[in-house]
Amino acid sequence: MNEPVPVSRPVDHGVARLMPDVDRRRAWLLTVDGAPQSYVDLDDPAHLEFEYARRLGHMLDTAAEPGRPLDVLHLGGGALTLPRYLAATRPGSRQDVVEADRGLLELVAEELPLPAGSGIALHASDARAWLESAPDASADVLLADVFGGSRVPAHLTSLAYARQVDRVLRADGVHAANLADAAPFPFLRSQLATFAELFEELAVIAEPGVLRGRRFGNAVLLAAHRPLDLAGLARLTAADAFPARVEHGPALRRLVGDARPVTDEDAVPSPLPPDGAFRIG
Repeated sequence: MNEPVPVSRPVDHGVARLMPDVDRRRAWLLTVDGAPQSYVDLDDPAHLEFEYARRLGHMLDTAAEPGRPLDVLHLGGGALTLPRYLAATRPGSRQDVVEADRGLLELVAEELPLPAGSGIALHASDARAWLESAPDASADVLLADVFGGSRVPAHLTSLAYARQVDRVLRADGVHAANLADAAPFPFLRSQLATFAELFEELAVIAEPGVLRGRRFGNAVLLAAHRPLDLAGLARLTAADAFPARVEHGPALRRLVGDARPVTDEDAVPSPLPPDGAFRIG
């Protein structure tokens, strides 16, 4: 049997590289310009390797009763790790994936094809432009995992963007965003303040070391109009190999402090990660 070999190809926004995992027969790591983007196991799509992906997976697990199909809009595609996860864990779900890099979408579709009948539709488009054209109240979950290089683009951080998220979500829907920051958390705090203008329920999932300001890292922001399953999320995230904490209520309000909502005029990308934080090779 031929061993899988790395695949490298220029795409619209850099050079993408697919590297096989020597420990898992049909598992691949996707990087763009050296920054890890996704890890996917074609034989076991429920396997989530990256810590932040597991936390987003826990959100998907607790968004509704087990096995119930969901309508999900993914902003950011990568190797389609979470769409594959949801198709495996909630069969019959309808999913739209919006990825700005058409070349990357084509590479993933060619080298890591989706199974027939997955219910996953791919769209090459800017995330905000596609969101603004999406129907009202059409998504049970809106999951944003969009990075230009290693930074969340500025136009996906403002109150105007958050209003579009709110419009597209159903009344009992959940928004989840993968963000990155470090103490004193100017970016994360501004995002919490922005979504607090529209959503009654907020939470953040992150490693204790990140929340204590010891290092730069990912933080998953959750927003909804109805109570989140915080107990379920706390139980699942605490059981991970790298446990995380679910912050909400008074602790989250203290974190937000005097941060203000972001306007389109003053929006900035998420901070540049320190050298080596999110890069390999």
